[in-house]
Amino acid sequence: MTVLSVNVNKVAVLRNSRGGDEPSVVAAARAVMAAGAGGLTVHPRPDQRHIRPGDVRDLAVLARGRVEFNIEGNPFAPPRGGYPGLLALVRETRPQQVTLVPDGDGQLTSDHGFDLERDHAALAPLVADFKAAGARVSLFMDAGARNLRLAAAMGADRIELYTGPFAEAFAAGDASAELAACSATAAEARALGLAVNAGHDLSQANLGAFLKGVPGVSEVSIGHALIGEALYAGLDATVRAYLRIIAAS
Repeated sequence: MTVLSVNVNKVAVLRNSRGGDEPSVVAAARAVMAAGAGGLTVHPRPDQRHIRPGDVRDLAVLARGRVEFNIEGNPFAPPRGGYPGLLALVRETRPQQVTLVPDGDGQLTSDHGFDLERDHAALAPLVADFKAAGARVSLFMDAGARNLRLAAAMGADRIELYTGPFAEAFAAGDASAELAACSATAAEARALGLAVNAGHDLSQANLGAFLKGVPGVSEVSIGHALIGEALYAGLDATVRAYLRIIAAS
């Protein structure tokens, strides 16, 4: 069954807006784990505007032996200030998975996947480094991306489908074209030996339709919508609601 990995970045955003330690990212992670989530996701950025390296270290200890830990990040972003770089964090914390994302400093959130024709030569040695650190490697990819064979050739284990366009089309009332593109790209990836994850703007409203349209998804990483919904219903109830959707799909 598809694993639900909860991205706790938004908890850190709220904490950082005030300073101090509340709300606690670790306490939130404990709550989603107790509710049955199968994974935790974090996306530390060099500007440390939400999840910080210290959070990554704390959550790695919490997750170890209990749920999968997934660290997302830009492999090309150099160390700076208190940010040691993605590879250094992965080597230190030993997550089960690292998801490589081409997000720049100026992006509010991840909004596109890799261009493998342009990026594969630079990515290939980094993929090898992350795998040598013991992590499964997933590449953030757009639906309809060209040359997925390059992802397989460089040794990636999975792709994560960027589902923002699907979510936008779903909200507008017709996601059939975006869903078909996601399904086709997922089928191509699996034919190449790559497992398929998905994430970005997935919610209780659209997750069921997505999973029915794109069968065989290994993991969904959900943060923004889930944390927002939990403001009304609570983390435990919200995580359990997502797990029911996954089970029904």
